[in-house]
Amino acid sequence: MCVNIIVFAPGYPWEGAIILVLSHPLSRPGRMYFFHLTTIWSDSGLRYAIISDNHANLEATLTVLDKIDEIGVDQIIHLGDVVGYNANPNECCDLIRERNIPTICGNHDAVACGLEEPWGFNPVALSAAMWTRETLREDNLEWLRGLPDNQKFDKFLGVHGSPTNRNSYLFTWEDILPHVNYVDEQECQWCFFGHTHNPCIFSKDGVYSLDEDDQFNLGTEKMFFINPGSVGQPRDGDPRAAFGILDTETTTFTQVRINYPVKQAADKVTKAGLPTFLAERLFLGR
Repeated sequence: MCVNIIVFAPGYPWEGAIILVLSHPLSRPGRMYFFHLTTIWSDSGLRYAIISDNHANLEATLTVLDKIDEIGVDQIIHLGDVVGYNANPNECCDLIRERNIPTICGNHDAVACGLEEPWGFNPVALSAAMWTRETLREDNLEWLRGLPDNQKFDKFLGVHGSPTNRNSYLFTWEDILPHVNYVDEQECQWCFFGHTHNPCIFSKDGVYSLDEDDQFNLGTEKMFFINPGSVGQPRDGDPRAAFGILDTETTTFTQVRINYPVKQAADKVTKAGLPTFLAERLFLGR
């Protein structure tokens, strides 16, 4: 006979969902058989941690992941550039892979794994990119090659540079305007992006900068493009690691900043023989 089992799954991305497990009517003890799973989603929203641009900075990555675990979220999403610039590319890839964090392919990720060549990279970025390519293990190179260019999550789109080009920089609403129709076609209201390393929120009505722990009400009427800042190489004058928390139930975004062992990360950069400037900039947040 067929047995229906109702399972509640608290503490996971499908928290609040009802999972129906239907066993095969011919199943017997001691035999392996398959289950047919159907998930019925609840109307409750989810909390997402949005991270980006950790750039092989292990100390910043560990600190941010610990903070996210303390806060408690349903899902972590990575907007790309897991590697590049800093000294622990394999360790950072391993951390993201072990946690099964959905990750977008950043421009440094693409160059490191050979999907793209570093055309247009400045000499410092070029030196770090080539060092990273030579340092990464084959399994991490293969993982980076398989990352998507963008991905839809719930009500929002995750990208690295822009929705259609990982190398594009979005600094103004004028930069964003050509991409609005694409986001709308994906039936998304918000687009989260990285690449610039500058936390900011854009809409047709203006640009918004958030202080630490500021909560911004996104609402349900406007389209927003949101950059959560950089975990591993901030460039807004604040050396603390940056990330964001999105709550789709309350439609709010919270900017989070946190100190991490900058000197430890910088010393590793120097010891690895990477350009000294890459170590120095970590102290300045530039």
